[in-house]
Amino acid sequence: MSEFWKRTLSGAIFVACVIGSILWHPAAFCALLLIIMCWGVWEFHTMVGSDSTTRWGSLIATLLLWTGTQWFVFVPENTLSHQSWGIYAFIAAAYILVIIGILMEELWHKEVNPIHNWGNLFISQAMIVFPMSTMGSILYLDKWLLLALFVLIWANDTGAYCVGSLTAKWMPNGNHKMFIRVSPKKSWEGLLGGIIVTILVAYLLGHFGWFDTIAGESHHKAIIFGFAALVCAFGTFGDLMESLMKRTVGVKDSGHFLPGHGGVLDRFDSILFASPILAIYCYICYMFWSLF
Repeated sequence: MSEFWKRTLSGAIFVACVIGSILWHPAAFCALLLIIMCWGVWEFHTMVGSDSTTRWGSLIATLLLWTGTQWFVFVPENTLSHQSWGIYAFIAAAYILVIIGILMEELWHKEVNPIHNWGNLFISQAMIVFPMSTMGSILYLDKWLLLALFVLIWANDTGAYCVGSLTAKWMPNGNHKMFIRVSPKKSWEGLLGGIIVTILVAYLLGHFGWFDTIAGESHHKAIIFGFAALVCAFGTFGDLMESLMKRTVGVKDSGHFLPGHGGVLDRFDSILFASPILAIYCYICYMFWSLF
């Protein structure tokens, strides 16, 4: 099978798994999310060369943080009891103890440069696990909002790639690069193309009611366009940050998650920065409409 068909087939399976899990049941998506997070964390520590203690400790911390956030999100508010809060407090305490244990292990072994593993540990939690966990919050609010996040991320990437590639060929001196040192192929023309495509797709999704939870039944376009704008801004920023990280450690792909597509971080780089911001945005809009 050629590289093109491998890339196409693996990409189609990946998209089908994400969309299918979101539409099927929240538990299905959360299970898929846990697998992706653990894979991404291990991939990150492999890429930066963390020791085995940091890798396995980070995986345990990932499981605890994921459990805590999903517990907090999916337990209905009217069923929260002292026992439920006690379980959540136990998970939070266990997470803190794991983090402290890893740091103490670094001190005990008297590493020459302990800040290396410390930094990698906190980056993996703050840059991968926490942002991905916030997708559960969006799913709890409305599955169509989470699906819209993925669709618009893909629309932004596709629009930026197509417009960037075409302008690079058609313009006499090539297109205008954004940050050559970080990502030589990204251009301002591609950024604009991604924004236009994302807004058009968001407008279309709004007609099908995907944003009704935050935009109301009257489909307030300003809220929909705000959602699309945040996807473009923070999705692009996440992509650039992941590119910077890969160039810093000298790798082309973060891993081998999907044939022809690279690793987990290559596939989810845009959503890592966009998801937390969109979660906050969605809940602010939702609370606004709940007042009227």
